[in-house]
Amino acid sequence: MSTVRESDEHVRREDGVSATERSEPFDTVRDVTRDLLRSLGLTTIFGNPGTTEIGFLTDFPNDFRYVLGLQESVAVAMADGYAHAAGRAVLVNLHSAGGVGHGLGHVFTAYRNNTPMIVLAGQQVRSLMPSEPFLGATDATTFPRPYVKWAVEPARPQDVPAAIAHAHRVATQPPYGPVFVSVPADDWDAPCDPLPERPAIPGFGPDPDALAGLVAALDAASAPALVAGPGVDAEGAIDDLVALAERTRAAVWASPMNWRSSFPEDHPLFAGFLPPEERGTAETLRAHDLVVVLGAPAFLFHVFRGHTDLPLPPLYLVSDDEQVLARAREGTAVRSGVRAAIRAVTAATSEPARETPAGRVRRPRPPETTPPRVEWVFSMLADELAEDTLLVEEIPSHLLVRREYLPVRARRAGLLSTGGGALGYGLPAAVGAAIGAPDRKVVAVLGDGSSMYSIQGLWTAAREQLPVTFVVLDNGLYAAVDILAGPENAKMPGVELGGIDFVAVAGGMGLRTHRVTCPEELKPALTAALADDRPTLVHVTVDPNPTVLY
Repeated sequence: MSTVRESDEHVRREDGVSATERSEPFDTVRDVTRDLLRSLGLTTIFGNPGTTEIGFLTDFPNDFRYVLGLQESVAVAMADGYAHAAGRAVLVNLHSAGGVGHGLGHVFTAYRNNTPMIVLAGQQVRSLMPSEPFLGATDATTFPRPYVKWAVEPARPQDVPAAIAHAHRVATQPPYGPVFVSVPADDWDAPCDPLPERPAIPGFGPDPDALAGLVAALDAASAPALVAGPGVDAEGAIDDLVALAERTRAAVWASPMNWRSSFPEDHPLFAGFLPPEERGTAETLRAHDLVVVLGAPAFLFHVFRGHTDLPLPPLYLVSDDEQVLARAREGTAVRSGVRAAIRAVTAATSEPARETPAGRVRRPRPPETTPPRVEWVFSMLADELAEDTLLVEEIPSHLLVRREYLPVRARRAGLLSTGGGALGYGLPAAVGAAIGAPDRKVVAVLGDGSSMYSIQGLWTAAREQLPVTFVVLDNGLYAAVDILAGPENAKMPGVELGGIDFVAVAGGMGLRTHRVTCPEELKPALTAALADDRPTLVHVTVDPNPTVLY
C-alpha cells in the first residue's frame, strides 16, 4: 500500500501544496518511470510477461498499449518492425534470464538493423540475488553483450528511471541500436523523486574540409556512382538522395544486404543492387571513376567467391557510425548524419556537363507455369501493390528474384528486412510495422522455412486485428542452404521441409486465408487479401527449383 511521505524535502508540489499537506501518496519508481515513458513516447510496449515483470505491469495505465507476443523472440521482432515503421524508439519488456535468452536472436537482429530499442528485463528481488535464486539472471548485463550499445542493472531502485532515460538517449543517438536495462522485481514500489526532462540529442553534420573534398571529387568525376544504404531511409532522406542523384547525374546502386530500401527502385537513375560478395561488387563498380557510399558499410558481404585483383574506384564513405568507417579497408571517411551530408553536398556541388546514366532494365514477366515460379509471383505482386505499400521480406532463396521483379517504390520505410540478423524476423516485424504505421498497407513476403521460426506472430496479428497480408512462398525447402551447399552436396541433410499446411495453421490462429497452387488462383487471392482490413495469409505453392540471379 502507498504511504505518505513524512518530510516535504523530496515531495513534488502541485499548486504550491505539498503531498504531505494533502495526504497524497509518494511517487514510486513505477510512477516516475511511467511519466518518463509518456514523455518519451514509449507507451506502446511489446512483450511476453513473467513473474519478474509483474511489478512493472501492475495497474497498467489506460493510455499505454501492451502488445503480446507468444514467445520472446517474436515480441522483440515485432518491436523492431514497429520502431522502423513508426520512425521512433521502442520498448520491449522481457522476462529475466530465460526470456531474455529467447529474445536474444532478434536483439542481434536489432543490433544489425540499427534499431533504437530499449530492452527492459525483469530480475529477481534484490534480497535473493546473493544466493543465485530461481529466475535470477547472473551477471544480467553481460548476457546481451556485445549486441547492445549499453547495458545496466541500476545500483538502487531510485536509479531505475534515470537508467531508462540514459538508455533512451544512447539508443537514439546515431548510430542507433538496442540497449538493455535489468530491473529487480521489488524496485517498482520503492519511493522515488520525479525525473527532470531533457531535450533529445540532435544529429551532427560533416566536417567542412571533408565535405569540400567530397564535393570536389564529385565535380571532377565523369561517371560517379552513389551507393544507397539503409541509413538513408532511417533518417528519412530518400527524397534528399533523389535530389542529389538528379543534381549530379549519378547512377545509384543499393548496397549489399540492405535491410531498408533507400532509393526508389523504379527511378530512372537506379542501377540495381550490388552483389553480396567481393568479386561481383568490384566488377559491378568498375565502370565508375568515383563511388560515394551513403549510410552503409563498404561493403557487407554474405558469400565468398574468391578475392579479386580488380581494384575498387576511389571511394568516399559517409556514415554516422565510427565503427563502420574504421572497418572499411579503403576510402575517404566522412563522419556525419547522412541527411545532413546529402543536403550539404547537393547545395555545394556544381551542375555537371556529363550525360545522364541509364538505369537498369527490368526483365519481362516470365510465362505461367504450374506450380508458379517465384519470378511470376513477384511480377504479379508488382502489379497489385500500391506505391506506398510497406513491404516486409524474409525470402533468403528468393531475395535476388524479388529485387528483379518487385521494385520497392515508397519514399519512406518502403522495405523492412534484416541486415544479417536471425531468421524468423519477417513475420513478426510485419505485425509490429502495422502497429507503427497504421495508415500504411503492410505486406509480408515470406519463405516457408523463415515463417516457421516465428509463426506465433500470426496470433498477435489476429488478436490486434491488423490489416497485414502475409504471402508465404512454399518451396518445401531451406533452399538458401541448399543453393549455397552446391550441386555436389546432393545428400545435404536438414534442408527438406514440405507438408506444412499454412492455411490450416493461420486459420487456427484466426486469420483469413487463401490457397494458391496454380497461376489462375493468384490474382483473385491477392486482390481479396489486399482489400481485406483483417489479417490475411496467402499460401502459394511455388516451383521448388530456385532461380539465382547473381
